[in-house]
Amino acid sequence: MMTCHTADAGAIKATAMKLLLKQFILFALVGAAGTALHFAVLVGIVQARLAGPVAGSICGFCAGAIVNYLLNYHITFNSNGEHLPTFFKFFCIAISGLCLNTLIMFWLTQQWHYLASQVVATGLTLVWNFLCNRFWTFKESCLAR
Repeated sequence: MMTCHTADAGAIKATAMKLLLKQFILFALVGAAGTALHFAVLVGIVQARLAGPVAGSICGFCAGAIVNYLLNYHITFNSNGEHLPTFFKFFCIAISGLCLNTLIMFWLTQQWHYLASQVVATGLTLVWNFLCNRFWTFKESCLAR
């Protein structure tokens, strides 16, 4: 027999899961926008002969990271935390995601095609980055909901 308390707990869990899914989708869309900017900056710098591909990619990564941070801060997680410590956490997670991506690529490309490896690495890194940002970087704004 279901009690009122059990029904309430089920409704709260369902609402929390919907919020988590909405945040994940927003996080992925923001990431796609940041990736598009990364590529645009890379191509622009290389085509304008301002720098080579590696330097262009670094500039693109930085531009994408800043846009990702700002969009996630304001839209995905609706944060009101101080920018400096929040950005520091966000950037640490971005760097850890880069390391995770690199490790996964190193392991998988020993057996798989590099593009298939990158698809898996991207998916796992996306989940890693989302969970770390949700439960560490933007924890305070998420707890306030």
